[in-house]
Amino acid sequence: MGQGEFVCQLRGLVQRPELAQDGDFVIGGIFSFRTGQDYINVSLFLPPSFDFREFKFAQVMIFAINEINKNPEILPNIKLGYKIYNNCGTMDILRAALALVSGLKDEISDDSCTESETVQAILGHSGSGPTIAFEQVVGRFQVPVISHFATCACLSDRKEYPTFFRTIPSDYYQSRALAKMVKHFGWNWIGAIAVDNEYGLYGIAAFIQAAQEFGVCTEYSEAFSSSDPPDRLQRITGIIRHATSKVILAFMSHREIKLLAIELYKQNITGLQWVGSDAWITDPSLADNEGHSILVGSLGFSVSSAKIPGLEGHLRDFWEDVFHCSLNNTANTPKKPCSGFESLQNIQSYFTDVSELRFINNVYKSVYAVAHALHNLVTCEEKKGPVYNESCVLTKHIEPWQVLQYLNTVNFTTKEGERVYFDNNGDSPATYELVNLQMTNKDTMEGVTVGIYDASLPESHHFIMNNNPVVWGNELTKDVPVSVCSQSCLPGTRKVLQKGKPICCYDCISCPAGEISNLTNSIYCLKCPAEYWSNKQRDACIPKEIEFLAYDELLGTLLVLLSLLGVFLSMIIILVFYYHRETPIVRANNSELSFLFLLLFSLTLCFLCSLTFIGRPSEWSCMLRHTAFGITFFLCISCVLGKTIVVLMAFRATLPGSNVMKWFGPAQQRLSVVAFTLIQVVICILWLTISPPFPFKNFTQFKDKIILECALGSAVGFWAVLGYIGLLAILCFILAFLARKLPDNFNEAKLITFSMLIFCAVWITFIPAYVSSPGKFSVAVEIFAILASSFGLLICIFIPNSF
Repeated sequence: MGQGEFVCQLRGLVQRPELAQDGDFVIGGIFSFRTGQDYINVSLFLPPSFDFREFKFAQVMIFAINEINKNPEILPNIKLGYKIYNNCGTMDILRAALALVSGLKDEISDDSCTESETVQAILGHSGSGPTIAFEQVVGRFQVPVISHFATCACLSDRKEYPTFFRTIPSDYYQSRALAKMVKHFGWNWIGAIAVDNEYGLYGIAAFIQAAQEFGVCTEYSEAFSSSDPPDRLQRITGIIRHATSKVILAFMSHREIKLLAIELYKQNITGLQWVGSDAWITDPSLADNEGHSILVGSLGFSVSSAKIPGLEGHLRDFWEDVFHCSLNNTANTPKKPCSGFESLQNIQSYFTDVSELRFINNVYKSVYAVAHALHNLVTCEEKKGPVYNESCVLTKHIEPWQVLQYLNTVNFTTKEGERVYFDNNGDSPATYELVNLQMTNKDTMEGVTVGIYDASLPESHHFIMNNNPVVWGNELTKDVPVSVCSQSCLPGTRKVLQKGKPICCYDCISCPAGEISNLTNSIYCLKCPAEYWSNKQRDACIPKEIEFLAYDELLGTLLVLLSLLGVFLSMIIILVFYYHRETPIVRANNSELSFLFLLLFSLTLCFLCSLTFIGRPSEWSCMLRHTAFGITFFLCISCVLGKTIVVLMAFRATLPGSNVMKWFGPAQQRLSVVAFTLIQVVICILWLTISPPFPFKNFTQFKDKIILECALGSAVGFWAVLGYIGLLAILCFILAFLARKLPDNFNEAKLITFSMLIFCAVWITFIPAYVSSPGKFSVAVEIFAILASSFGLLICIFIPNSF
């Protein structure tokens, strides 16, 4: 070592990659395909804890790099190399990431400090937790990290993870897709179990938030990991056993779901519908454990499957090279046929199977994304370069931070027509397939695609089912399982939340009378319009029954017959009096007034005016009924008053020296009747002019009926008419009462007194009866009062003198 030469030495042992290949540009990879074992040469031995899926990821990375090296259209004359580390555990994975960043040289001097061994990008890891750990470190060195399987939504935070990219959608989209799927099948009451790490906890939190937006409630949310003590898993199975929800979302890896399935199988807890996350729903190792039947019918989203031309041949060649055997028994080859024992429990068929490539395709896309970024760098056009003065850089001086910049703008299409690009957060487009685990052969499960989810489509078309039949978790039924806290509230009821429980738990309360709900699970009842009422089922508004006193109903018919009877009796009495008009009794009965139509004619009009109260109210009938009643009754009472005065004055006129009868002759009697009646006519005219009665729909007296009645218009006018009649009736009663002790020749005064007593009694009792009678019966009470008082006058005054 020369004087003044500075040397940096690596402290500790150098960690060598599991698989490596030199190249002009080197891409790093971190996979965990061997767990719990020290380093063993893969070409010699495959330990029982070997993870063939992870190893397959590594082989796909190698295949993609070799394919690019053979492709003259991408990175011509440039060779890609790789360094692939096989590490398990966060700390070992972090050491591998640092080794990829710092290089493998034990000693760096001034002469070699410009020769960087830093990889251009790192592919991996499959887990979100390890990826979070080492990305925060390598991100400080501006080294891009591209994961094919790390889905934690937290990795989309560009401030925390500025160099992270992934070719798998974020769990944010998966969680929303799962929530939409759960809502689609009508499940609003579910359980949620997660793996106790960043992947599970962030994923389940995002799902619960999305589920709440779609009206889905979570009965319980638990978390555990495969390293937890057994009692924690038993506690969770106890929760599942006693829960009322029949759908369980499992946001975990294949390790945790297999442990949970085994425990549920041992306790014979079946009939559950599982909803799985992408980490286990398509994992081929699920059928290896005894409890795999528990998971039949599971639904979950996974990245779309794809085909990679040439990959199968690469994997088969690798397998044959490792075990020095031939997978093709018909081929003419010196190698012995593979026995199947090389695969350690039939791993051979899985390892070489390329019929359904999902996450493997993500590794393939990741390699090509880095290759396209490097290609864009080496084919840089001046004034469009990545450095500050927009100049291009020499190929041998390309740094990871420059690759990082070009990764942000990568946009290409694979051989299968799939577009690859990254958004501002380094995420790939959210496209999933809905997978249903179905039994194909004995002890074999297969993921069948039954739908798709594409977040790039309009909201209403995000989730689409295809025509493939779905197998449900409860094998006893072909119908969609039901998992609700409360059954749907039928039309006619509304939901009332149960105290202290989520919004999915509610009671169904019938809508009150006059209100309806015509939708399922309505949260409120709608009031019917004023002229409508709810039916018995409370699910529709029907027109209210319109009530008025009609001619064709029994009560109306009886009142009409009574009214016509009164008219008939009045006409008979007129005929009788007319026939006996010259007899002394008729003359004594003041024939000038009664026989000349005044009293009997007014009584006839009183009977007839009662008919105006029957039938559907109209503007004319409302104005006629009250005014006709007021005028005819007043005319009748005026005649009775005149008759009473004549009787009283006739007795006075028999006294010696009295000439009072000259003031109460026929002319004066007619004039008094006309004068009194004109006052009532004037009152009625004023009433009809200022505020006349009008037809009115009464909605308040009955909730389920409309009472058609005549509103008074002006209450003052109505009470003025009644008050005037009452005043005249009281005056008539007083005069008749004063004349009650006249000699028998004047016993007509007693009859008038009795008739006025009946009249006043009827109308006094009319008031409380009218107020307390509902609907059309109030009109019937008014008609009855008119007929009763009219019959009282007719019978008491005329019948005794007619027979």
